[in-house]
Amino acid sequence: MTTSTSEAPGNLKRAIVERALSEGFDAAGFCAPDSIPLMPERLAAFLDAGRHGGLAWLADKADRRGNPGVLWPEVRSILVLGMNYGPPDDPMDRLARTDRATVSVYARNRDYHDVVKKALKRVARWMHQHHGAAVKVFVDTAPVAEKPLAEAAGLGWQGKHTNLVSRDYGSWLFLGAVYSDLEVPADAAGTDRCGACRACLDACPTDAFPAPYQLDARRCISYLTIEHAGHIPAEFRRPMGNRIYGCDDCLAVCPWNKFARTAREAAFHARAELAAPRLADLAGLDDAGFRALFSGSPIKRIGRDRFVRNVLIALGNSGEPASLAAVEGLLDDPSPLVRAMAVWALRHLADAAAVDAERRRRLPGEPDPNVRREWED
Repeated sequence: MTTSTSEAPGNLKRAIVERALSEGFDAAGFCAPDSIPLMPERLAAFLDAGRHGGLAWLADKADRRGNPGVLWPEVRSILVLGMNYGPPDDPMDRLARTDRATVSVYARNRDYHDVVKKALKRVARWMHQHHGAAVKVFVDTAPVAEKPLAEAAGLGWQGKHTNLVSRDYGSWLFLGAVYSDLEVPADAAGTDRCGACRACLDACPTDAFPAPYQLDARRCISYLTIEHAGHIPAEFRRPMGNRIYGCDDCLAVCPWNKFARTAREAAFHARAELAAPRLADLAGLDDAGFRALFSGSPIKRIGRDRFVRNVLIALGNSGEPASLAAVEGLLDDPSPLVRAMAVWALRHLADAAAVDAERRRRLPGEPDPNVRREWED
């Protein structure tokens, strides 16, 4: 175990926090490795109920996610850091523009993993150089329970939508953690201040919250549009509206956002081409165009076919007859995933007679059962 010989624990904590804030973080706090004792039980219940859907990585190494000491036995304190990504306007406003796409606030520019991890490494490097600390950094890519740890470190509390809520930044904090072998005093844990409010629960378009503080990822639009690789169940397509990557509804309606601030990090400001892109333009992307447009973006990782799948559902929901040309152009797409959603969108945009004629013309040669099902439903 490494300890600082030049500073008392309180001074050490202040020095580290000041350094973290100078490196671009907006919130910082410490917790002990044993500060989330209920996490293993809660995670097990979530997994046993199957509410993680296809997120198999949540079950993998669940013991490490529930107990930081299992992930790294040398850890003695955990520095949890938050970086504000607050938008300048209300993300819900875009939902009414049915010919345009709504992209989750966090994905409208650079991949936050890259930005936050670089800043985490700068802080960790300073802790090592100036205090001899052994360190490990994590940002959403390892079995680390960032939100419970953030609550334990006093950055906020997990609201009824299971996301972190901050008194100073509302819903909009990216989280990262620095595990170290330094003995640093823990901060007071965050206090739940949701009260009787249920705005986040009532705002969910797909009823993804079975109860307060519980999420069924299988019904969540963020999960469906980002993590789900196959065909999105029909019951969720209409509620998706024009949300093509993620969903901010439960975050955006939180009353604590009255204290939120616009992100100071330029990499989190929306790129002009992603602020409110035309759905028809996005539908026309081939693989090369998709990769070029989303270079450096978290959107790139879902691939062109899943992305266009989402766009086609939004086009089908648009009620815009002018979108027909964009949809029809994808009925012969090489991807069955895309073809099936092109059929679904066509059925919702064109009149029944035209769709039936097109079905009779195309169906005999369609080998994919999912595409056939869309024509026949």
